[in-house]
Amino acid sequence: MLSKTLEIFTDGACSGNPGPSGLGVVVKEKGKIVRELSLGIGDATNNIAEYMAIVYALQEALIMHAENVYLFTDSELACNQINKIYKVKNSNIKLLFDQVQHLWTGFKKVSIVHIPREKNKDADALARKAIKQEQAKVVASQGQKELQREFFFDKA
Repeated sequence: MLSKTLEIFTDGACSGNPGPSGLGVVVKEKGKIVRELSLGIGDATNNIAEYMAIVYALQEALIMHAENVYLFTDSELACNQINKIYKVKNSNIKLLFDQVQHLWTGFKKVSIVHIPREKNKDADALARKAIKQEQAKVVASQGQKELQREFFFDKA
């Protein structure tokens, strides 16, 4: 039986740093897209969003019973930290780094490679879509709070 191999492209993005953030994940098997994720993650820094995308990608790969995973990211920092070229100094990132290292053990073979942003357009589009949805939730929430204020305080 052939082992399942996935190529996964990840991107995390935010509007402001920190600010409303999202992640995008594109999972390919034999060159065909088999799964996409676009998820808002609330306010975060760009680096946190990049790591969250990698965590979600690895979780998806486990759910899909992959044995071999090739991750591609345009985050040079995350790639070099995960490959232990750079040290992790930020305590918030350290938690996510540790989670990546733990998930890593669930695969026969796994690697992460830094790619140029131009080669990561699909994951980037999903991350930006998630940010827009996250921002829309904030606007809707603010509108709802305003309506509640009027309802409670406009009864003279």
